[in-house]
Amino acid sequence: MVEKTRGRKEEVVTREYTINLHKRLHGCTFKKKAPKAIKEIRRFAEKAMGTKDVRVDVKLNKHIWSRGIRSVPRRIRVRIARKRNDDEDAKEELYSLVTVAEIPAEGLKGLGTKVIDDDDDE
Repeated sequence: MVEKTRGRKEEVVTREYTINLHKRLHGCTFKKKAPKAIKEIRRFAEKAMGTKDVRVDVKLNKHIWSRGIRSVPRRIRVRIARKRNDDEDAKEELYSLVTVAEIPAEGLKGLGTKVIDDDDDE
């Protein structure tokens, strides 16, 4: 059976997103905010890129945890790259790598999704 998807989910692509963590962590108890933020970033990347295998960069993890477990940043700018899995025995042929993107001086509000051109693969 062919799985129906909106758009093409088979291609390698890199995009920048702004994730509003404040609304995703509403009602979360303060002792679980940073771990929940990481889980929400994973869920966002899984939905945006259509891959089950999502890998969070160490720098992104440190950025989330930089102000402690309960003072998570309200918004975060992330770069999600969908890449080919080189491992032969992998279940998925693609995986998503989530890294922290540089934050512009004017702030994160109003920034949309930006597609980054990667020509270094070929």
